[in-house]
Amino acid sequence: MIKSKTAYGRICLITALRPDRALQSTPAYLRLNAKKFAEKPAFREKEFGVWQTWTWSQVEKDVTELALGLLHLGVAEGDFVAIIGRNRPALYWSMLAAQMVGATPVPLYQDAVAEEMAYVLEHCSARFAVADDQEQVDKVLEVKKAAPALQSIIYVDPRGMRKYDHVNLYKFQDLKSIGQSVSADFKGELEDRISRLNFDTVCVMLYTSGTTGRPKGVVLNNKNIIISAINACNFDNLSVEDEILSYLPLAWVGDFIFSFGQGLVSGLTVNCPESRETVSADLKEIGPTYYFAPPRIFENMLTSVMLRIEDAGSFKRRMFNYFMNHASKVGGAILDGKPVTILNHAKYRLCNLLIYGPLKNALGLSRVRVGYTAGEAIGPEIFDFFRSLGINLKQLYGQTEASVFVTLQPDGEVRSDTVGIPAPDTEVRIGDNGEVFYRSPGVFVEYYKNPESTLETKDADGWVATGDAGFIEKASGHLRIIDRAKDVGKLSNGAMFAPKYVENKLKFYPNILEAVVFGAGREHCVAFINIDLNAVGKWAERSNIAYASYQELAGHSKVLEMVQEHVDLVNESVAKDEMLSGCQINRFLVLHKELDADDGEMTRTRKVRRKIIAEKFEALVSALYSKDESVYTETEVTYEDGRKGKISATLKLCEATVVDVSAKLVAE
Repeated sequence: MIKSKTAYGRICLITALRPDRALQSTPAYLRLNAKKFAEKPAFREKEFGVWQTWTWSQVEKDVTELALGLLHLGVAEGDFVAIIGRNRPALYWSMLAAQMVGATPVPLYQDAVAEEMAYVLEHCSARFAVADDQEQVDKVLEVKKAAPALQSIIYVDPRGMRKYDHVNLYKFQDLKSIGQSVSADFKGELEDRISRLNFDTVCVMLYTSGTTGRPKGVVLNNKNIIISAINACNFDNLSVEDEILSYLPLAWVGDFIFSFGQGLVSGLTVNCPESRETVSADLKEIGPTYYFAPPRIFENMLTSVMLRIEDAGSFKRRMFNYFMNHASKVGGAILDGKPVTILNHAKYRLCNLLIYGPLKNALGLSRVRVGYTAGEAIGPEIFDFFRSLGINLKQLYGQTEASVFVTLQPDGEVRSDTVGIPAPDTEVRIGDNGEVFYRSPGVFVEYYKNPESTLETKDADGWVATGDAGFIEKASGHLRIIDRAKDVGKLSNGAMFAPKYVENKLKFYPNILEAVVFGAGREHCVAFINIDLNAVGKWAERSNIAYASYQELAGHSKVLEMVQEHVDLVNESVAKDEMLSGCQINRFLVLHKELDADDGEMTRTRKVRRKIIAEKFEALVSALYSKDESVYTETEVTYEDGRKGKISATLKLCEATVVDVSAKLVAE
């Protein structure tokens, strides 16, 4: 077992935040910020191409008015309030207002289909919902019969809402105005409710991604969120001067901690993009100092860079490759403050002027002081690429049940193969079966209405079973995660099987969007591949290859040859790992459709539902283990408008080149 070295990590900060007995709720921090940082920017939102700014004093006023409006509607202590939509200041304020009146906000994924939304609304018996726009209101109204407790809906964007029946339907701004008008009647009640808030009061309920079944409602109290946020802010010295771009789903615990929790305890500025489509442009305009993204975002960034280089002239390509080769040698060492020769340092500074600096600026990462990635393992090549540019990208390991933070990487100890040391106030131990367990102030209260799962996950002493397999390095104290414990297994010959290790290597290639590897209990590994339509599409254009759809492009012989080259190179890399060399891919196919959350193949956070995919495409997996050269398949798909349909295809089963490790060992 290993503990964090101090209550606030390995660094000593003179201005470190400290838990205050008088500050035991998120509304208490809002009021503190309104006094301490009154005219400092708290939130920004881009609307119609213009950034609008709200100071902390303005936010406190707006949230208070909204809370009074909720009291007028009859929101009671202990009620659940669903929050649905994209990242907007109004929705963050709605969560704060709900917390002010003693209710519990329940953020939902904005792209959740009706069935998913109905399950959450019914499961938590939500009485009220705050929806972003007409689309979200329509979804709530569609499933209202499945959620009989739902009484009122508040909407933020009034466009398209004029002709709706406004019985129990309220405009956000109108509810604030109501709050102003009833202030004299409800001010005393509001103050009483705020005074009753403490560390044990429920702060939020967040639903798990549901990779193996129905999502579970994770109950987190004020202590979980506030202490976790304070510890993490101190670990990386976050302050009111920092800025973050909040673009990840409101329903995801990462956004709740980074934007909401850390924003409140540190006073940093939360910037909300105009839309999903403008995130990249808005990122460049804001230039955040604190940035978080799951591996997929960094994979997409790298893909965009590589595509631009492919489109560049031969001289620019050679110059880029030359300078990036130098960055890979010394960039990480310079970032960590390790010794580098004067010549190499001078060369790197020149490269930064010509290549790295403009590239970081083009990505919107030029001001990033602290960057994190988590959610799933990131490919080491991708991770090292961004660090070589001088971007302080680090890994953390966390869970919804931990209020995110289980481990963090201290500056100067950043590696691609570990997830760092225990977060402040956190203990980590490894079970006899290799499973990772932790205990911390962020440990969740319970799974809502699910005492059996709560007992299975958290024991009487507060230790939480992560479901992940890993080990702690004796020399460094860093935690290394191998894979999900349920996914780690053995091949029929006894060799270790860890699919995520191979999948991440495959996804390093810009042409591969997703990969799913199978092999537990089998004689060898096989894989499903999803190509990246954007990357491969541009490659096809340059190669004069015509195609009319994803399916047609995915089945093209040239595309299959290209994917096979990637798979063969990954096999060469995997063969070098003595422990996991048996995970080389023998056969693969390129799927005729992209894995999709609407089809149940991925979670809303883009995690692969391995078991569901294995069951849904069982015939394809069996075909890969046969001697057949192709297989015919029909698959049900969900279109954007919710309609169901079927697509069919004949898929080629491709042979990969496998490195004979035993022969290599004999030769050595």
